[in-house]
Amino acid sequence: MFWTLFKRVIRGGFTHFYRNGFVSLASVLVMTVTLLVIGSVVFLSATLNASLEELKNKVDVNVYFQTSAPEEEVLALAERLRALQEVTVVEYISRERALLNFRERHQNDALTLQALAELPDNPLGALLNIRAKEPSQYEGIAQFLKSEDVLSVKQREIIDEVNYFDNKTAIDTLGRIIDSAEALGFGITLVLVVVSFIIAFNTIRLAIYISREEIAVMRLVGASNHSIRGPFVISGVLYGASAAILTLVAFYPLAYYLGDATEQFLSGLNLFRYYLAHFGEFFLIIVGSGVGLGAFSSFWAVRRYLNV
Repeated sequence: MFWTLFKRVIRGGFTHFYRNGFVSLASVLVMTVTLLVIGSVVFLSATLNASLEELKNKVDVNVYFQTSAPEEEVLALAERLRALQEVTVVEYISRERALLNFRERHQNDALTLQALAELPDNPLGALLNIRAKEPSQYEGIAQFLKSEDVLSVKQREIIDEVNYFDNKTAIDTLGRIIDSAEALGFGITLVLVVVSFIIAFNTIRLAIYISREEIAVMRLVGASNHSIRGPFVISGVLYGASAAILTLVAFYPLAYYLGDATEQFLSGLNLFRYYLAHFGEFFLIIVGSGVGLGAFSSFWAVRRYLNV
């Protein structure tokens, strides 16, 4: 009995989908627009995250050491910093490398290079370049460094300067910008998704409203609620699945077209490669959203608006 009812529901859903061709086409197109918005939100989220990560990577703290600081103590401090949960990267730059970098930056400044050549010894000390997970964590790292000014057994200071205190205002401002961008991105995403769902829901509700006489006849002949609601839910699933396929196909050339442009402006994030690399996740999001929205909208519209 159950299997017979199940087959009738499935067959009825496909029949309703194909018989009402114009209504089905309109529903699929509207749901395609909805899923395009959802997919665009995924892309926008990826680009926003890439942009924010790029900003975060531009924020760092440099620890400059005295020229007399023993290398083993500098490396020991670097290991202690790497053990901190807030720290992602600690780059050690030796005195020799620091001098080479200085020469490269001033390769067109003959006067500076001449003055440097007249010095009897390398005037630059080693340094550590530190990157934290979040801009707000640099203050804690700076306080840690401040509490560790004297490191050697001879009570000799090896840290010359920590540039966080010079750049604190810029780092705090950038942190606020990143937090605001994340909050704004979440708000825009939520609004777009909710509006898209409402439009798709109302479209399916209208499609079911057109079939109100068919539902009334089914009720008169004694059809159960499951028998009436089932075919419409299946039709809703077909709307969503068809729209999902169209959306996935449409995003392929779109991502390909925008791939090179995004790679140039977003530090290597190529939308086309991102689309291919995350196609499985993208497929689940789009198909799941389409099928879920179609089934839920059809179920709720029949139950609430047609009083079945």
